[in-house]
Amino acid sequence: MDTLPGKILIVDDEPDIVEFISYNLKGKGYLISTAKDGVEAIRKARDFRPDLILLDVMMPNKDGIQTIKELRAMPDFEQTAIIFLTALSDERSEIEGLKTGADDYISKPIKPELLATRISAALRRFRKEDEQEQKLVFGDLEINKTKYTVNYQEQEILLAKKEFELLALLASKPGRVFLRNEILQRIWGTDVIVGDRTIDVHIRKIRQKVGIDLITTVKGVGYKFEMP
Repeated sequence: MDTLPGKILIVDDEPDIVEFISYNLKGKGYLISTAKDGVEAIRKARDFRPDLILLDVMMPNKDGIQTIKELRAMPDFEQTAIIFLTALSDERSEIEGLKTGADDYISKPIKPELLATRISAALRRFRKEDEQEQKLVFGDLEINKTKYTVNYQEQEILLAKKEFELLALLASKPGRVFLRNEILQRIWGTDVIVGDRTIDVHIRKIRQKVGIDLITTVKGVGYKFEMP
């Protein structure tokens, strides 16, 4: 059975452009979802789980720069391919887009074959990276970010999804202090209201389940990962 090339979320406030791009990409076998601004884009991304996002820079309500910053702060979209679409053609705009986490940058008017080529290249690059298991290994502790598993002394530790995401985030940069607000935003997002105690509860459960105190509390600031 043939498989589709992937899922693409198109985000642009100009209906004609969205229709034009959608038509061309559907013809190449892509599954398409669309959004008219950054606010809708974030909601659609959570539901649709795209392999790649085409993101316009200049939009009402929430522009592309702010949208990509919020998407990159969410664990689910840290590694999603994102290509900026913009009518701005100056070098400064391109540099700003790439600095905020875009993987590529295409100026309007859109040329269908060029767009398709750049999309294929981005997806090949990301899928090649995905084929390699992402593991964090600290002595007897292994955190597999691809399989969402944790093993300590060859025993698998069962963590809830948010517990795993919290442990993986802290372990991604050992010794670095993650601020409480940063943890809340990156693990729970900006649309979910949770209190500081939520982090404390998850940290306590991780310590209990793993059996070692590998997360240090920095009082009044946040948390950091340190193996004993």
